[in-house]
Amino acid sequence: MELQRPKKSKKLPEVLSIEEILRLIQVTHNLKHRAIITLLYSGGLRIGELINLKLIDININRKQIHIRQSKGRKDRYIVLSDSFLPLFQNYYLSYLPKVYFVEGPKGTSYSASSVRKFLKRSCKLANIKRSITPHTLRHSYATHLLEQGVGLRHIQMLLGHSKPETTMIYTHVARKDLMQVKSPLDRALDDLNKNGKNSQKFLILGK
Repeated sequence: MELQRPKKSKKLPEVLSIEEILRLIQVTHNLKHRAIITLLYSGGLRIGELINLKLIDININRKQIHIRQSKGRKDRYIVLSDSFLPLFQNYYLSYLPKVYFVEGPKGTSYSASSVRKFLKRSCKLANIKRSITPHTLRHSYATHLLEQGVGLRHIQMLLGHSKPETTMIYTHVARKDLMQVKSPLDRALDDLNKNGKNSQKFLILGK
């Protein structure tokens, strides 16, 4: 007998808006937690890459971060955000980490579960009610780059994807092309305004 395997469900990644990202950073008052959230988003890091990131791999002069032996045992460079530098310097002088970018109580690497816990608390403070994980920040980073006009090939390199098909998923989420599409409702109300009728009154009354 030949059994037909069910098709895998294809779910689009959850993505935060830029406004939600900024609000998330703003409500995170703990300096270490804020630095972690900001770096996860601004560099598009996986959670494993962040907790294993060492200070020697952060090159401030070249504004680069060297990600070593990540998924697929590959190295890559990512951009160190200019906006992150003041926060990084403040965090470093306050906590004085020795080896890793972010360290646990005994100088060991930070735990992924701790990141997930405080991210959940920050989402609640930011009034973000969807289920958000550290990987959501990576999805948001890639989607926002695509919407800003960065090519898929460059995004693939920054994310460390082996196959371009993996990066292509963000074309289904990005609003770059969709932003040019106008809803037929908006067009209809525009026509009402052109004909001297009040579209706002139409919506408010619902009649």
